[in-house]
Amino acid sequence: MVDTGSCGASFYSEGQLTANGETFDPSALTAAHKTLPFNTKVRVTNPANGKSVTVRINDRGPFIEGRCLDLSRAAFAEIASLDQGHVEVRYEVLG
Repeated sequence: MVDTGSCGASFYSEGQLTANGETFDPSALTAAHKTLPFNTKVRVTNPANGKSVTVRINDRGPFIEGRCLDLSRAAFAEIASLDQGHVEVRYEVLG
């Protein structure tokens, strides 16, 4: 484990190119982070229910105060109801 922390996480599901040049796939377990290197694996846990998911960083963002991760729709659905829109999470950078 390289780093840990907590912050807000949201999700996005609209088709677009990611910052690393991939076509965004809302069904893939990926995420956006402002500074982590592309292809970094991050375990994201929702402390409210204990559910976690491991994602691969392939995009940049989010650009909303207090949030450090934008998860793909599928990744967010693994840890919380999509109706929530955003949740507070713990994250562990795995490398």
